[in-house]
Formats: sequence, structure tokens, C-alpha cells
Amino acid sequence: MINSEHGLLEGLHEVDWAELGHAYGRAQDVPGQLTALCGQDEAAREGALRSLFGNIFHQGTRYSASPYAVPFLARIALAGPRPVRDGALRLLTRLAIDWHDEYDLPRGIDIKAWRAAAAELTMDEALAWYDEQMAAEPDEERRHRIREIRAEWAAGRLMDSRASALLSYDAVRTELPGLLALLDDPDPVIRTGAAYLSAWFPEEAATVLPRLLDRLRVENSVTVTATAMVAAGLLGDITLTSRLSPHLDATEPLIRWAAATALARIGSADDSTGLGTDLTGHVIAELAAAAADAPKPDIDYNEGDIPGYISRSLLSLADHDRETVLCGVADCLTLMPDNHTDSTAKTALAVAFAEPFHDGLPPFTELTEGQQRLLRALVKAGPWGAYGKKFEEDLGSLRLPDTRAALRVYVGLSNDGHDDRTRCIWG
Repeated sequence: MINSEHGLLEGLHEVDWAELGHAYGRAQDVPGQLTALCGQDEAAREGALRSLFGNIFHQGTRYSASPYAVPFLARIALAGPRPVRDGALRLLTRLAIDWHDEYDLPRGIDIKAWRAAAAELTMDEALAWYDEQMAAEPDEERRHRIREIRAEWAAGRLMDSRASALLSYDAVRTELPGLLALLDDPDPVIRTGAAYLSAWFPEEAATVLPRLLDRLRVENSVTVTATAMVAAGLLGDITLTSRLSPHLDATEPLIRWAAATALARIGSADDSTGLGTDLTGHVIAELAAAAADAPKPDIDYNEGDIPGYISRSLLSLADHDRETVLCGVADCLTLMPDNHTDSTAKTALAVAFAEPFHDGLPPFTELTEGQQRLLRALVKAGPWGAYGKKFEEDLGSLRLPDTRAALRVYVGLSNDGHDDRTRCIWG
């Protein structure tokens, strides 16, 4: 039996968990959950992992107990019972970045901006704000509740969400050098998880990138290769171009997608020469082809929504070949989950129709092919009626038909109200 005697949980009871908090109050239950992760009871392990996801990482929020759990989870990921190592690694990733891997793509984590935002609210400012609220609140019951929350802040059990998230991020960053050993783990699932985790620490790029590139030289798993290549692109710069560009001609479609994704990020992030005209064109062509041709991947980036990731990468290169980009994005839109189409639709519309039609809406046939295909895709997959009808407002501001029925008529589809969204080949 693997337990604290083997070092996984050494120091667990030296932490004053009762003085720490999580989503449901004080964190006295965390030691028992971490201990259960290391036990032999499969049901208990699964329950403990679910509990930890729910209390120290609750809907993306990190708490004062969260960073204290990180060293133990790192040891479990490295040497715990095989059935829970992947779960521990996934929890470490979420504790570090929550869903930045969705909304910070395709550029990756902007850690400088995150640190600046976290520093905006000091403890003294927070406590002063609660003092003001108590002084202005006439209801004793509400004032008592504010007093309790202030006490939690003063004790360090609550803090600004950006700051508390950053503490967990930095706790995982501290463990990252040791966790990089998992890039060489015999289990490809663990290697994939380690490559994915490593993608989000640009301050550690000098350490992480050589390990990722070493992995690419010897890796035989398509999924691990693709994950590591995208990670290298998120951390690297233009100097990696010659290392990654040969993979654009790989046999496996998923590896071609990963190479194009990595190079798109590198090229769009470069402030000087970029990738060059020919290579940029190759990257755009591979990304545009990937939406229709790539197989269903077992990839975590963008919550597994690879068409959504492709669209973001394409749009970052729109200045180089607007028409091919728009056609590729149109293909992606009908394959994406409904909740991911909003930002893509907004950005794509801005690219396709940089200026509103001041002289009236032209006939549909006078639009470019990219504009036509985008509008047809938006009829099928636009975020209609969502987010306070902002999508409809975006259409209206461009002098385009701003209802689904009107847009269907404009693009030449019958207005029968039928939802003809294409079946997602990725999901």
C-alpha cells in the first residue's frame, strides 16, 4: 500500500488545514481526501478526487487551501497509485490555470498581465472596503455577515480571485521541474498530461522547452507528439521555426495540425519578420484543411474543441490571406460546440467586414467567397439569441441582416426555421 510512509504525504498533518478554507468552509477534510487518493480502495480514490475538484478547485476558483494541496498532488502524480496519477496531474493543471487554456488561446498565458492584475488589490484595501460596508449597513444581520467575511479575509482564508489563483499557479510552478520527469513516463496518458501542463508556464520556458523538444525527438505516440508540439509553440519564439516546420509534412493529420498551430502562434507573436510569406501560407493551408480532414483527437487544448482552436489560429493570421482564413473559419464554425462560437463569430465578422456597407447592403453574390461562406456558416452556427443578443447587434452594426430569418433569406437559404447545423465530426 502506498501511503505517507513512502513519502507521498509526508508533512500532511503539519499543515493547519483548519485555518485554511475551500469552497465549502474550513479545509479539515482535505487531508483525508489526499490520504484516500493514496489508498487501495478504488471507489474511495474516485470519490476523493471528485471532492478535491469540488472544494479546492470549485468552478475555477482557488482558495487558501488550494496551494497547500499542490505539493502532495505533485508527489501523487509522480509516484502515486497508477489509477490516480492522471487525475492528480489534471487537478494540478486546473489549480494552475483553471480555463486559461480556453480563453487565452491562441497566444497562451499572459503571466505579466495576470501578476499585474493580482497586485491591484492589497489586503489593506480589501479590509478597508469591508469596514466601509459595515459602517454603511443599517441591518445588523447583514452587518454580521460582512463582519464574518472580513474576518475570513483577515485570517487569509479569502482573497481576491486573481490573487488566490496566482498563489495556486505559483505553487504548481514550484513543482514543475520535478513534474517534467513525467515527460518520460512509460504511460502515454501521463506523458500527454505532463506536456499539456508544461505549456502554461512561459516564465519557465528556458527549462521546459528543451525537455519538450527532447520528447519530440523520441516520441512514438501521435497524441503526445501533438500535445508537446503545441506546448512548444505556446512557449517558444521564432527561433523554433526550423525545428517545427518539417512536421507540416507529417503523415499524421493531427501532427500536421499541431505543427501549424504552434507555428501560427509563433508567427503571430513575432513583432518583426514573422514566418515569411511561403511558410505562413503553408501554415494557413494546413489549418484550413484540418477542420474537415483531421480525425477526432484526444487533445485537451481549448477543452477539446480543436475546430475552435483552429479558427482562433487562422484569425490570428488573417492579414496574410483573408479569404483562405475566412473559408477555414466557416468550416470550423459548424463543428464547434455552441458555447464556443460567440467570440469566433465576433472576430470573424470584424475581419470579413472591416467597414460597414455605407451605400446599402450589396447582393449576396457580390460578396467575396470568404464572406459568403462565413455568413452561410453563421446562419447554421451563429450564437443566435445568446449573450444579450450581442451577436445580432454585431451584425446590425455592420449593416448586415441581424436576425437569423433575415440572414437565411439574404444568403439564399429557405427560411423554414430548420436548424441545419452540421454534425460535429470531432465530438
